[in-house]
Amino acid sequence: MNDEILSNPKSERVRRISSLARKKDRQAHGRFLVEGPQSVRELLAYRAELVETVYTTLGTEPWQREIDRLASDAGVRIERATPEVIAAMAETVHPQGVIAVARMWEADVAEVLAGARLVAILHEIRDPGNAGTVLRAADAAGADAVIFAGASIDPFHPKVVRSTTGSLFHLPVAVAESLETAVDAAQRAGLVTLAADVRGADLLEARAEGTLAGPVAWVFGNEARGLTEEDRALVGRSIKLPIYGAAESLNLATAASVLLYETAFAQRA
Repeated sequence: MNDEILSNPKSERVRRISSLARKKDRQAHGRFLVEGPQSVRELLAYRAELVETVYTTLGTEPWQREIDRLASDAGVRIERATPEVIAAMAETVHPQGVIAVARMWEADVAEVLAGARLVAILHEIRDPGNAGTVLRAADAAGADAVIFAGASIDPFHPKVVRSTTGSLFHLPVAVAESLETAVDAAQRAGLVTLAADVRGADLLEARAEGTLAGPVAWVFGNEARGLTEEDRALVGRSIKLPIYGAAESLNLATAASVLLYETAFAQRA
């Protein structure tokens, strides 16, 4: 641990770290931001080999001792900084006093799908909160991998990272250049691919047929447009989540959570 406290919010190092909020700078440096005690804690606990440096304020917050211990156990460098420096580094308006800079990774789609039984494929998902929430739900449901396909948001976007609350570091996450690439890889790995789509067959039919009990890769489309006819043709079968009340629809993250859990229940029955 460096005893010197970083105090200049306009320093070159601070500017470089704050630039990681932008995709082009993340790609240029191969680094991304992890903000907040929960996300940094999970990063250190599950993927400490990715961490370059942890920056924290010098305070008495309840999380401070645990972050220090995890970093020390993993041999990760900790730098103390003033609240002004942390604020200048952070993408959030009200940072929580701790930020980590971590190395981005590239995962092979075929490798993360090998042996998988439950997978979420996100196609052209643009909202970072939705993407992060689906990833978090996939983690909670025991999914084996999450694939960001096509023009989906970058999984290392700061808002995606925060909204996963650490789930980004719990399971394999990969990026596929297109939906076709992701679906083909899933089918080659032995998974049945199902498109979540309001024009599909009723979920109860798929449940009764036993479709959900085997290896499944769910494909979730864009929040506003859903999946095109071409997308659905790639996947092969579409399933809809029935609505029994008066609601017009469910948002993407809610529908994805239900479908992932339905599949997890079926696979464990």
